[in-house]
Amino acid sequence: MMSIFFHENLYRTPALMTRLQEFPVTICGAGALGANMTENLARSGFGKLRVIDRDRIEERNLSTQPYYKSDIGAYKTKILTNTLYRALGITIDGRAKELTADNCSQLLRDSHLVIDTFDNSVARQGVKEYCQQVQIPCLHVGLASDYGEIIWNDSYRVPSPANDDICDYPLARNLVMLAVAVACEVIITFVATQKQRSFTITLADLAVQPFNYEV
Repeated sequence: MMSIFFHENLYRTPALMTRLQEFPVTICGAGALGANMTENLARSGFGKLRVIDRDRIEERNLSTQPYYKSDIGAYKTKILTNTLYRALGITIDGRAKELTADNCSQLLRDSHLVIDTFDNSVARQGVKEYCQQVQIPCLHVGLASDYGEIIWNDSYRVPSPANDDICDYPLARNLVMLAVAVACEVIITFVATQKQRSFTITLADLAVQPFNYEV
């Protein structure tokens, strides 16, 4: 039978595909960024994925997140896990829980890489501090208006909580998918070479630029 990852295998090489399959990644958040990244990483050959999110699916999620109208009301992690198992036969470790300072060590343990896509500053700060403390590589991916950023922990600044928990913020699907594609390529490069590349994205001019942080 032809491999599910036939095309990726030709592009990435069998050696890298084997590394992707065995590399444990935890995605924090299963919203627009987290859910699409989980799907993209699974379809790229990652075989040890964990996704953490306490939220249930709402109708307003459907244009930017890979869920269906029939999924409304269900936990995001449960639907994502079921969908990817049906699509690929891959078991995703979905945790329908809130990540807190008290359970970080339990939910993030055994990860070789943590991806932060949370939509609030308190959760992002918690992930940043825990990963610094235990020295787990951590990549933060975030969006605001027509801007996106993919930044590694050492250079990342947690945004102001001023816009936290606002439901009706503007968000373009194309910015989501562009950020997801860049972030996933950054992740694969990290697994292959250990290089940590950070980028900023602006949708209006379709610009993807290296991020250089100076104190």
